[in-house]
Amino acid sequence: MDLDHARRVAVEAAEAAGTLLRERASGVFGIRAKEGGDLVTDLDLAAEKLLLDRIQAAFPRHRVVAEESGVSGGSDGEWTWFVDPLDGTNNLAIGLPLYVVGLALCHDGLPQLGVVHDPVGGQTWSAVRGRGALGPRGPVPCPPRRFSTHGPVLAWTQGHAVARDDRAVRALKAALDVRARRVLQLWAPLLGWVMLARGDIDAVVGYRAEAVDLPGGLLIAQETGLCVRGFDGRPYDGHTGLPAHRRSFVAARPEVVEDLLGLVAAATW
Repeated sequence: MDLDHARRVAVEAAEAAGTLLRERASGVFGIRAKEGGDLVTDLDLAAEKLLLDRIQAAFPRHRVVAEESGVSGGSDGEWTWFVDPLDGTNNLAIGLPLYVVGLALCHDGLPQLGVVHDPVGGQTWSAVRGRGALGPRGPVPCPPRRFSTHGPVLAWTQGHAVARDDRAVRALKAALDVRARRVLQLWAPLLGWVMLARGDIDAVVGYRAEAVDLPGGLLIAQETGLCVRGFDGRPYDGHTGLPAHRRSFVAARPEVVEDLLGLVAAATW
């Protein structure tokens, strides 16, 4: 598998989808509720079709898991693409320009390639396992430590299926709100990963995160030298075969992960 070629295809596809979203976002588009209370727009569907057409044309034997249309593609079970055509649909629906396009390619469930494109800023980040991450200005170094005595700035993400009255979520958020300087709920998990990779925030904390928008962003963060641990303290590699109850994690610089795991451990439920 030529991952350099796959990166080029993915970057070009994500940027084309981003152009579509940016050009249509200021117009009128349909919005409707999905099962579970989330939203989908005409723009999600149009961007996803563009991405699927390009990926399936370039890699007809690869399996594809897309946010809106589910599983499609060829019979090669070793290689699977994960497609999030519009991460931040709820933001776009209320006119908030915080959304990105995300793609990931996994081999036997382990992320090998990740791409995140920001249509509003016109910027793209990508990573290939073992080869580092690339941003708008080239290679992305490990961001400097920002965690101060005033507490960390965190991005929080949780899966769509997590109930509003989930006791663990309530306990975790309460603990983080007390100890952190700020807890961001971006409604666009991939944007949180990019902000972590470029040093805008100190950490990402995820609880039963969604599988589609997890592997690409996680790989970009890891390839900048950041550390991702499960709530149990063990290394977390973003394997897509894990069930939802095992997709809870803390991601940050290696020297501050233990402090952040301590914040999580302080929550009781």
